[in-house]
Amino acid sequence: MYKKLFIAAALTTAGIQVNAQTLATDYKGTSNNNPISANIFCADPTALEYNGRLYVYGSNDHQQFIKNGKKGENSYGDIKSIVVFSTDDMVNWTFHGTIDVKKLCSGWTTNPWYQGFGVSWAPSVTWRHNETTNKDEFFLYFCNSSHGVGVLKAESPIGPWKSPLNKLLIHYDTPGANAMGTNANFDPGVTIDDNGVGWLSFGGLGPSTIMPEAARIVKLKPSMTAVDGSAVKIHAPYHFEANELNVIDGKYVYTYCSNWANRSDAEWNAYKQEHGITASKPNACTMCYMVSDNPSDPDSWVYKGVYGPHPGMGTNNNHSHLQKFQGKYYHIYHGAPLMEKWRSAGVIEQNCGIFRSICVNKATVNEGTQKISQVTTNLTGATAIKNMNPYELQEAETMASCGGVDYENYTNIQKNTSVSTLGNDASKNLQVKMAAGSWIQQRNLDFGTTGASKFMLRAKGTGTLEIRIGRPGAAASATVEFSSTTMEDHVVELDPSQFTGNKKLVYFVVTAATNVYLDAWQFTDAGVDGISELNNSQPVMQQSYDLSGRRLSNSRQHRGIVVEQYIDKNGVKHSRKSF
Repeated sequence: MYKKLFIAAALTTAGIQVNAQTLATDYKGTSNNNPISANIFCADPTALEYNGRLYVYGSNDHQQFIKNGKKGENSYGDIKSIVVFSTDDMVNWTFHGTIDVKKLCSGWTTNPWYQGFGVSWAPSVTWRHNETTNKDEFFLYFCNSSHGVGVLKAESPIGPWKSPLNKLLIHYDTPGANAMGTNANFDPGVTIDDNGVGWLSFGGLGPSTIMPEAARIVKLKPSMTAVDGSAVKIHAPYHFEANELNVIDGKYVYTYCSNWANRSDAEWNAYKQEHGITASKPNACTMCYMVSDNPSDPDSWVYKGVYGPHPGMGTNNNHSHLQKFQGKYYHIYHGAPLMEKWRSAGVIEQNCGIFRSICVNKATVNEGTQKISQVTTNLTGATAIKNMNPYELQEAETMASCGGVDYENYTNIQKNTSVSTLGNDASKNLQVKMAAGSWIQQRNLDFGTTGASKFMLRAKGTGTLEIRIGRPGAAASATVEFSSTTMEDHVVELDPSQFTGNKKLVYFVVTAATNVYLDAWQFTDAGVDGISELNNSQPVMQQSYDLSGRRLSNSRQHRGIVVEQYIDKNGVKHSRKSF
């Protein structure tokens, strides 16, 4: 009835020589917090704050990258899903997988053709608490190429998501929208104002002039899935795309990317005089912003200037979101630094591009005046706002950086399981596949003064994982050797002196691997008695073994190490070592 468990755990010290091992290259850099993912191409970010975490959503450039065979140009045509990340410290990011928008919208109408599903680009997200149902509601809008805007709905920031409509929300037939054959109805930007009213901006690709007249905004009905009236124009100078909305101190703040039109001083001076402003004209491909106190009045929008520069970093377009999180503002945008590093290192072909990556830098906003200061973009990125707690259960998909972990190796192992640790309909029970030489890095783990006495690795396969401090090539501070055909908890004893204080960089390095998948990990505080913190699930079936895998009828009479194995109420197998 029980499978025998063969587990070997070895404790090493910093003085022991590290086994010869070819480690995967660090393309992100230990001093860089940008991009947020060291292995996943994603773009066009949007974000929300919920329960102390920042959730970031983006176009899944990596889907096109894989479809292309990791070569060629990004044509965007095969991007039919949205990626989801979250963080609570701004440096360690959890990958929640992808939202399979194509699957969710498979039942959409194809008559007329332009109201059906094609792609999912440039998401924009918001949420509210519904007092009537006493439930939190999340709304995710995305553009369906140039045809219009679709919407998804969920009761959690990571799903499961559903399509509340059988067609696009915004399309060529929407009153006030851009007409077919002229400008695009894409790149949505959503916000809910202080009165609980939803607003949606969209539009772009107008003529390359000072006033393309392609930007639109429309009021949403209380359902957030239907428009309320006709869309109106936002007279946005040099408007191109990348619409987003915020409400700051009761004012509506609209942001967008500028176009490549020629800038005439005389033309701009005439515009400034007409509108009574002093702002300088924007350079091409920069992030601009306007402010209004009445969004449905086209003449109420006032141009304020540029706040986001052209990101450079190998990309020729710009898309950003201004987000307040834990009392601070952030500029979330995309560049292509990861693609540039891979290309220069010969990992991908020289003609490969442009596959983008999401980055974050701090922003400065005067909420009273809605002034957004010019943002500095760089690879250093945002700074940590808190330390990571190693004594909480952490998903293996949480990392600051990694090496040798490919996007495809985030696998949906148990597609039909009813127990999901993530709640994402498209990516349940994510696990990270690791090869020999691959590694995952976490930053700012605070072990406290007493240090860690145990380490639990939830994994399957046959392999060896070393915990290394400071750099991936450092001597191992602890080693976990494991072999199991199912996902199990493997526990080792630690020397607390090796794991005290704030460790700026902690690496989990896999030095040997056969079909190895990691699911989660957790340390135990040496100041806490017992090991109950490793899992809160109560054991349903429990048995003990010695290290040779022999079943013990009475573990208390056994001298030496005992491996206790149990299955919790969810059917998950756990194992731990005791004496």
